[in-house]
Amino acid sequence: MSRIGKKPITLPDKVAVTIDKQNVRVTGPKGELSIDIHPDITVKQEDGAVVVERPTDQRNHRALHGLTRALLQNMVTGVSDGFRRSLRIEGVGYGSDLRGKDLVMRLGYSHEIVVHPPEHITFEIESRGTIIHVSGIDKQVVGQVAANIRELRPPEPYLGKGVRYSDEVIRRKAGKTGK
Repeated sequence: MSRIGKKPITLPDKVAVTIDKQNVRVTGPKGELSIDIHPDITVKQEDGAVVVERPTDQRNHRALHGLTRALLQNMVTGVSDGFRRSLRIEGVGYGSDLRGKDLVMRLGYSHEIVVHPPEHITFEIESRGTIIHVSGIDKQVVGQVAANIRELRPPEPYLGKGVRYSDEVIRRKAGKTGK
């Protein structure tokens, strides 16, 4: 049996789950998320918890079992607490600002780069525009937006300039040596 798939998902206060055949909708204080699950997987609500079950022990059912449970857990966490990903900007003259909800970045190009947030995503800036926090209720969207921002100027190994995740470690290279 799947270790992750067999664990029940405990529902915090103010979080409601609605199961309608193959559609599961989770509502909470931060918003609402829904997902369509595979027809072979069954989701039940029992005693204030959500349980995911599979019909057989086939390889694809085992994979779907753990995946479905993890996606549902991420939905419950997202609507109750939310997700956050932090990025750090390093480099002389590099920085960022907020214009309304849009993120405006200066990354060493001849122009500013404007990033428009998708629905349910918010940006926060700390420490004079060198730390960016991407927040939202959908874990996948938060991670994708952070990855798109990092892709604008990935960190380079010689000087370490660029946009990196706050917990990312860049292996530095030595560069040229003189004789």
